[in-house]
Amino acid sequence: MTTKWGILGTGWIAEKFAADVALLPDAQVVAVGSRTLHRAQEFAERFGIPHRHESYQALVADADVDAVYVATPHPLHATNALLAIEAGKAVLVEKPFTVDADQARRVVDAARRRGVFVMEAMWTRFLPHMVKIRELVTAGRLGEIRSVTADHGQWFPRDPRHRLFAPELGGGALLDLGVYVVSLASHLFGPPDEVIATSAPAFTGVDAQTAVILRYSGGRMAVLFTTVETRTATWASINGVDARIEIRGPFYAPVSFRLVTRDGDVEEFDLPHVGHGLYYEAAEVGRCLRAGLTESPLMPLTETIQIMEVLDEVRRQIGLRYPWESAGREAVDAAAGS
Repeated sequence: MTTKWGILGTGWIAEKFAADVALLPDAQVVAVGSRTLHRAQEFAERFGIPHRHESYQALVADADVDAVYVATPHPLHATNALLAIEAGKAVLVEKPFTVDADQARRVVDAARRRGVFVMEAMWTRFLPHMVKIRELVTAGRLGEIRSVTADHGQWFPRDPRHRLFAPELGGGALLDLGVYVVSLASHLFGPPDEVIATSAPAFTGVDAQTAVILRYSGGRMAVLFTTVETRTATWASINGVDARIEIRGPFYAPVSFRLVTRDGDVEEFDLPHVGHGLYYEAAEVGRCLRAGLTESPLMPLTETIQIMEVLDEVRRQIGLRYPWESAGREAVDAAAGS
């Protein structure tokens, strides 16, 4: 069974996704939708996509499309995912899944009522190095895991028009970059018992740098950091009583890692990968659809909601509010579509 994809949006991440799907033997991008026909046609020509649509509504109504990849700005994820769900399509929603937990619940509830597949596009979880790390953890090579440390920092020019500095687009370090470190901690420890966060604002009011400590039962901890002001090492360390795993930067992309025992013995892992890395999340969607699943066991929807709840709590503590949280839904739709 070939999974026929429709891509909703034509930005940078949509380009990477289209290129990686082309490498899959059992998947094909058959349609792309944009707010303008010109952009859809331009994108389609670059990637050999047969169907081009000048609206998102037309894309999700395309009978040839099995699954829709939502690649629009953060504030539009929920609206666009709901549009595809209502059309009965499977949906892969770019991270962060939504901008808050309430939106995430609405999307998940709609998918469950409609009986369609939905997954957050947390691509890291499906990469070869993370598959191997799960095997090592499950085999007990680290012993009891007591802590996780991770950082994700990128440098961006101080441009108020850049989406990462734009409040109306859900800008800031937390939702765009911080979701990776929070998701890693969630994957290993589940939902935290306590969230402690502090932050420094950017010149537009979004978070420039945010530090988070997550506390779990039995004294386990995750120490996380994200920033849009400096390009950090983007390493992650999973620390057990018998050994630790050091994931080289960028930990969230295809990368090598090493296991270091308590006695200092080192085992290196450098696994091959295909494409940019989005190949693997698309493959997971295809696998789930062929198996008749409505969510991925590796990125379950309940966990996606829990991750958004953590991000909500971090935002509450650091005082980060977006314009639509007081101005209403129409304001963010207009801003994100401009």
